[in-house]
Amino acid sequence: MADTEDGGVSIIQEVAVEQKANGGAQETDSNGKMETLSPRKRDRPHIEENESAGNAVKRVKGVAPIKTEYLLHPAAGVREEIKGGAENDDAAEAAGERYQKVDARDNPQGGKSKKKDKKHGKQTGQNTSRSFGTSRDKLQLCATRAAYPEFSPKECQFGSKCKFEHDLRKYLAQGRREDLATFGGKCPVYEAKGYCHLGWKCRFHKSHSEERGLEDGRKELVLLEDPEKSKTDPKTREFEDEVGVVNLVSKQDKIDLSRRRRGTPRADAYIEWVNAISDAERKHFDTQQKTKAEDGIDPDAKEDNRAQFIEPPFRPSEKRRLYYGPETPILAPLTTQGNMPFRRLCVELGAQITWSEMAMGLPLIQGEKSEWALMKAHESEVRPVIFENKNTVIRGYDNTKDLKFGAQIAANKPWVATKTVEVLTALCPQLRAIDLNCGCPINLVCEKGCGSALLDSHARLEATLRGMNYVSNETPITVKIRMGTKDGQPTADKLIKRLVLGGYEAVESGKGTAGVAAITLHGRSKQQRYTKNADWSYIAECNSLIARLKKEQNARSDTIAEADPRDLANEGHVYFVGNGDCYSHVDYYDHLENAEVDSVMVARGALIKPWIFEEIEKGQYLDKSASERLNYIEKFTKYGLQTWGSDEMGIGTTRRFLLEWLSFAHRYVPIGLLEHLPPNIQDRPPRFKGRDDLETLMASENYKDWIKISEMFLGPAAEGFKFEPKHKSNSYEIEAEG
Repeated sequence: MADTEDGGVSIIQEVAVEQKANGGAQETDSNGKMETLSPRKRDRPHIEENESAGNAVKRVKGVAPIKTEYLLHPAAGVREEIKGGAENDDAAEAAGERYQKVDARDNPQGGKSKKKDKKHGKQTGQNTSRSFGTSRDKLQLCATRAAYPEFSPKECQFGSKCKFEHDLRKYLAQGRREDLATFGGKCPVYEAKGYCHLGWKCRFHKSHSEERGLEDGRKELVLLEDPEKSKTDPKTREFEDEVGVVNLVSKQDKIDLSRRRRGTPRADAYIEWVNAISDAERKHFDTQQKTKAEDGIDPDAKEDNRAQFIEPPFRPSEKRRLYYGPETPILAPLTTQGNMPFRRLCVELGAQITWSEMAMGLPLIQGEKSEWALMKAHESEVRPVIFENKNTVIRGYDNTKDLKFGAQIAANKPWVATKTVEVLTALCPQLRAIDLNCGCPINLVCEKGCGSALLDSHARLEATLRGMNYVSNETPITVKIRMGTKDGQPTADKLIKRLVLGGYEAVESGKGTAGVAAITLHGRSKQQRYTKNADWSYIAECNSLIARLKKEQNARSDTIAEADPRDLANEGHVYFVGNGDCYSHVDYYDHLENAEVDSVMVARGALIKPWIFEEIEKGQYLDKSASERLNYIEKFTKYGLQTWGSDEMGIGTTRRFLLEWLSFAHRYVPIGLLEHLPPNIQDRPPRFKGRDDLETLMASENYKDWIKISEMFLGPAAEGFKFEPKHKSNSYEIEAEG
């Protein structure tokens, strides 16, 4: 790696290893022909060769098997430590203030109150001790000057009373830091859009501005545009205008939501219908004479009961068809880490389905800007998923409409979820599906009845999903769950049966099934977090249960117990996805083969090595060099500047999210350094050195080294910028994904 003259870093994209070029390892069969090995066979020769040579180190559970020549032995008398404990995986999901704003009615102060430590008067809660400082210019340039020529600014309504700087040359000389020399000194925003909406605030402004001489002899500073790339009228541009981004919600729509000027007629109709039948439903179940008949229900009584209910106006059968298969690996909805730049990188590397960061329902209904920002997706995420017809295909499936990006929400009450889904489908048309998070174990979320708390309220969860289906138009509804709330007491099997066939009350009252198109099961309980391996044997049991339930559905055909076809999404076929501890293509295909799930959702594995999707596609390990990995960091940084802006604040935001990602990426141990395969996501390596200095730097668990890496592309951090890894926080008790 060589330094460039302008102080930037030259990224060298190295040629892949010979195994990658050949499309996989090969061996000679009994007939002398070369055959490509399966992922499993491909691993064995490597292990057996090392063991036969007598050089292999015995594999120790929980410890990554680093080759002896790369180990860093401690000094005499110093105890050897293993990098990072398994508990550090809890840091993959951040908890923020917004998670407290679940239901304004539970907090008279609108969710803005903060718990205080009575002794010290300090704010308490999850990760509240983490502070990132501020990234601001010394002088704040007035918005009327930021994107206009020096002598033709917009008129400031505050005039001389304005608190911001109006002298452009003074701001450029004294109010901001110098331009960055990275990316060849070219602004990533300007390169993508043909103009930079940040104007003079941009830290690359010299690449899209010049000083022009006027007829009167004066020299004026003006901003440049590329006429070929810039096709929008400057007068119609919004400050938040982003190139290649979909699901942008206008400022006016958010204001209308916050001021309750935007209604939710479909949700209101559903809620009115539910309330109208609730009394009759209660009376029926309290007084009904139970008789033994088919499925324990008197057919005549059931028909009489169905007749008294109003027909709900919306049906799951009308939804767009989905597809999950071996060729559609899924990127999990990752809080903080699952931002648009990271998802964009993963899509480039082969991720076929992506999910937004978990968004809270009530803030969406209230039009909060920060929550609606989570719904933005890059144009690469709204392209069709790869479809090779390797799994069950539903009649009427249209691959051109099966997008990659879906939205995940959390809600504690059916009315919140229903209204959230209605505004989402109205304002964000580019959604594959809407997923209800019932797996998030964050205490602040569960205390309000969201996330994993719903796992203890099966009837309420079913009612919530049914309401979401009734108002989502053609957008399918899916759900993500955990095994249960307590260790050793899994309840997911009972919940899955209810979601597929419908609960007794729902079937009896004629409401039908919940109508979910897919169920994702994380093989851990809420209590378990990440201290043990995911239980894929239980995931396999639940998958077998779904297969039996489908047969049970078929057996009910032409009987009074048959589910109404209109209440079934995907014509009654519920896709089943497994989640937990997928760290390689071997893990991925083992889960498909042994648990027989339709697809696998990848979470921490993608954070540690986002090219896991490339490994899955190619069916082989990829020994990425340090330069290749640094190139991914460069891409993320570029995408971050295009998303959050190339000014001082945007650079600070990009740096923070990059460092959050590096807090996982540093855990990657290159394949070439391992004594045994496959690698295990729960393993932690002893101290080791890389094959070169850059590889050693990227393996450092010291966050100061992560800041050094960020400075390669973002320049020195601003004065006052701070970063503290989550595992050093006083309140370190959060998870990677629900």
